[in-house]
Amino acid sequence: MGARERKEAPERPLISVIVPVYNIREYLSRCVQSLQRQTWQELEILLVDDGSTDGTGELCDALAAEDDRIRVLHKENGGTSSARNLGIEQARGEYLGFVDSDDYVEPDMYRRLYQAICGKEDCLVQVGRDEVDEQGKQLPSICEIPEKEQIFSPEEFLKELLLHRGDCSFCTKLVSRRLLGEDRFPEKQLNEDFHLMLRLLQRTEGVLSLPVCGYHVFYRLGSNTRKKQTNDFSRVFADNVHNADLALELTAEKYPQLQSVAVRFGLYQRLDYLLHIPISRMGRDNQEYRSIVRFLRRHVPDTVGSPYLTKKNKLYLLLLTAAPKTVRRVHHLRMQLRKK
Repeated sequence: MGARERKEAPERPLISVIVPVYNIREYLSRCVQSLQRQTWQELEILLVDDGSTDGTGELCDALAAEDDRIRVLHKENGGTSSARNLGIEQARGEYLGFVDSDDYVEPDMYRRLYQAICGKEDCLVQVGRDEVDEQGKQLPSICEIPEKEQIFSPEEFLKELLLHRGDCSFCTKLVSRRLLGEDRFPEKQLNEDFHLMLRLLQRTEGVLSLPVCGYHVFYRLGSNTRKKQTNDFSRVFADNVHNADLALELTAEKYPQLQSVAVRFGLYQRLDYLLHIPISRMGRDNQEYRSIVRFLRRHVPDTVGSPYLTKKNKLYLLLLTAAPKTVRRVHHLRMQLRKK
């Protein structure tokens, strides 16, 4: 073959997968092995040890010693967002992925994601996901996997999120470093993916959803967003309300046609808050709780008239607006009886 006929193989870009790690020794190897098996070989695996105290940090170092694609970053405990943000700063890849340390992925996930995003770097690309519990039982998921490849405009994807049908998780997605820019995950906050997604949607061309399940969420009691005991009250419920307020601000500014959907989202997140808060915290000295009840009272017409709320949602919201503590007691009793 002559020099003119010879073609060089295009350079395959590096994908950096950032894995925040904290006291997860029992499940970390499964997660890392699923990344090591990726058919996309140009992969950097960044394990960010967020101040583990159970030997997980030492396991990270041992895994890195066996595979030069693995790098370990050790830091003081600061939460998932701070670990992810450190990983972003240290990542060498042109594209970034995120995996939670107790989850695992299909071998072809990042190959599929890159092939889809190639030439569409101003888009986000995602695969579908499922959820399994500690007994291996598959759980119902709110995120339906499309039957064929589907592209959502930023407005369409935001609407899906506000109707609790979309997937805001960055774990199922691949994002170009250029598109991410200087944005980072908010620290000291749960449901941080939704917060960053609202910012990123404002400059992306859309979200491409692939018709495959590539990511497996391991539903483990005791993780950040799951309660160990019935009296626990995760701050994720308050953070979800904060995110709902950000969505209201965004729709008012950029997508006024989605205002009614955003109001519904705000009402639903507050309903979730009130159905989980311990009754002992529903007092006059809890300003957060009082502001949530005031929001419900201001939006009674929206509750009644919303086409996006179910009859059951509306009934609970109206009852909680009128007598929040009484309704909470009745709801708690019903949940207890259901467990027997």
